[in-house]
Amino acid sequence: MPILNRLLRSTLRSQFGPFTKVVNSTRRASQDHGILAPFLSRLYSTEALAKKEASKFKGHDMIAPSTSGWEINNVNPLVIERSEGSYVYDIDGNKYLDSLAGLWCTSLGGNEPRLVAAAMAQLNTLPFYHSFWNQTTKPPLALAKELLEMFTARKMGKVFFTNSGSEANDTQVKLVWYYNNALGRPKKKKIIARSKAYHGSTVIAASLTGLPNLHKKFDIPAPFVRHTDCPHYWRYHLPGETEEEFSTRLVKNLEDLILKEGPETIAAFIAEPVMGAGGVILPPATYFEKVQAVLKKYDILFIADEVICAFGRLGTMFGCDKYNIQPDLVSTAKALSSAYIPIGAVIVSPEISDVIHSQSTELGSFSHGFTYSGHPAACAVALETLKIYKERNIVEQVNRISPRFQDGIKAFSDSPIIGEIRGTGLISGTDFVDNKSPNDPFPPEWGVGRYFGNECKNNGLLVRGGGGNTVTMSPSFMISPQEVDELISKYGKALKATEERVKELKAKKK
Repeated sequence: MPILNRLLRSTLRSQFGPFTKVVNSTRRASQDHGILAPFLSRLYSTEALAKKEASKFKGHDMIAPSTSGWEINNVNPLVIERSEGSYVYDIDGNKYLDSLAGLWCTSLGGNEPRLVAAAMAQLNTLPFYHSFWNQTTKPPLALAKELLEMFTARKMGKVFFTNSGSEANDTQVKLVWYYNNALGRPKKKKIIARSKAYHGSTVIAASLTGLPNLHKKFDIPAPFVRHTDCPHYWRYHLPGETEEEFSTRLVKNLEDLILKEGPETIAAFIAEPVMGAGGVILPPATYFEKVQAVLKKYDILFIADEVICAFGRLGTMFGCDKYNIQPDLVSTAKALSSAYIPIGAVIVSPEISDVIHSQSTELGSFSHGFTYSGHPAACAVALETLKIYKERNIVEQVNRISPRFQDGIKAFSDSPIIGEIRGTGLISGTDFVDNKSPNDPFPPEWGVGRYFGNECKNNGLLVRGGGGNTVTMSPSFMISPQEVDELISKYGKALKATEERVKELKAKKK
């Protein structure tokens, strides 16, 4: 009877509420005595109904990122409730293998206890203090030192902390302007980015981004931004053109752009080692070697956007290591804390940080920063994340599992609806096209990429497949061989269903 009374009180308190603890204790009692079976039957039905009702969030109160209004108003969102390793679970208990690691970011999976413990320890000691006016806390000091030691593509000088990759790239532009103003070069302000690049969603970062949908109706890009060619060899190479010849042509176009604008007006060039949101686009042979030579020739800074690539994603600690890039500035975020707490970091060369220090001394302060720059809890989690990367030799781990991942996905390259599957390390992109040609895209209204993504979801696999015809994946670094096999199997099932769908659409079109 005490159990039953507690159960009834709970029911009155929250009709259709969560009953997990009570139900479990009641279930144990019923197993012993069998007296509550009829009541439990009704309770379980009520609980299932409550869950079903709770899962209906059409017309919710958020303005959701990268989501259209019709979706918010007409389609129930996928609401994720918990995570475990490479898997996430929605509020209805459905299990999904998360092949995108959140948004390219939960590198250590969804329930790493050491990261939770690091956050709790810092929150229990000092939940917050700022880093303004030469006052700070120990975690950001330790993290800055660790990042400078970890980045070995070239010697770097200082670290500035942000809360996201967008803020990091926004900060980069301000630093470049500050630097050139201090050197008496006020005209050297333009930034060159690349078509299909993604650098964030703040005004400056979205302006740098080379994806038109991020510009429409926002009055961007800003006038100081210029875009040069996307280095996607499969899609844009000329007939008979080798990768190296393609690179030569693109870099010639870059130099022509610099000369057209005037080298004295170009401050920096920004690039992801591997383009992420633009479709997992790898640089063609000799591309970055040739780019860096041109930038050096005209005294233009190189900003490496490592927000997706850093900390092991490509099979090297940084993308700069993989492609022999020696940048002046580096942006990081995402895997810096395995996304457990938001944090980003700008790594700055000694040449630039020395000028910043001297200029700020002259002006009285370096007047840039955010309330949460170097947040102690975020930095504590990031420190523990980097410690785990070292202890588990995360680069070796990625290199050990990535051939199984890459080979397994690329085995589907012969599909009649796939133009190219590309990737390196634990990052992959698939382009859906007709006739296996980049010049024959499927009609946008067919939504082939979205259909494939939905089929993946129906099979318990989450991929990045929006409204276009490109699908990307970047699983957790902790994904097991068995989970890779599961991913490949579910990808194959979704592909088969998508092939059938395309056949149907083609038949209707005739």
